[in-house]
Formats: sequence, structure tokens, C-alpha cells
Amino acid sequence: MSYPYTSLDSTTAPSDGGALREATTVLVAEDDADIRLMMLTLLRMKGYKTAEARDGQETLDVAHLVRPDVVLVDLQLPRLNGFAVTRFLRQTETFSRVPIIVVSAHDPAKHRNPALAAGCNAYVQKPIDFDSLDGMILNLVSSR
Repeated sequence: MSYPYTSLDSTTAPSDGGALREATTVLVAEDDADIRLMMLTLLRMKGYKTAEARDGQETLDVAHLVRPDVVLVDLQLPRLNGFAVTRFLRQTETFSRVPIIVVSAHDPAKHRNPALAAGCNAYVQKPIDFDSLDGMILNLVSSR
């Protein structure tokens, strides 16, 4: 199965982003507490509901509890890395169509294709442009 890939283009985001944001739960899987807090805070400021996980196994556990609409996953998570988390989620019918965005400091030239092969829909490099990430989330959720 192939998964739709999106680029960092927020110019085509749905016009009614406010209502869509309020109806969207984003799971942030990030082991760095400061980065996780920053991402959660900015997502909440934009109107998203959020959930969080500190490692790969916790990401899978939280995903099954909250059923997020989007998953933002770091590649370098303890216990299970972002590639493994993505593959596990894609093997579950519940999450087979949930947008997964890799958010990583790793070089995209080296890691984007393996992330896409694992099943993610997009790859965002840190530091994050939150306006572009917001547009990407809206595009992926509205096209589900």
C-alpha cells in the first residue's frame, strides 16, 4: 500500500482550518522533554487537541488509547525508533490511514526515503517551521 506524501506547502491548507484544528487530535512522539513541550504548546495554541509519548512503545500504547488523527514522530525514540513505530501503526487497521509525519533532526537526504518506505506521509526537519507544519497537518487530515 502506498501512502500519500505531502510537501511543506501550507498555501493550500483548507480555508476552515479553525474547525478542523479543533476536531483534530495530534499525538506528539518525542523523547526530548523541551522539544515535546514546545511542540505541544504550539499545537495547542493553534487549537489542536494533543497527546504525548516519550518513547516508541509509549507511542503505540497512547495511540491505541486516544486514537489520534495525526501522529508526529521523532526518528530517534528510545525502545522503538520512529521507523518501527510507523511500521507497527501501519500494520494495524485502525491506523492504516492515519497521517504520520516524521519530525527529525536527521538529514532528510538520508532518512526521508526510508521513512516514506516505512509508511510515513511526510518528513519535517528540525528546527520546525510551525506554520508549514500546521498547513501540512490540515492538508493530510482534510484529505483522509
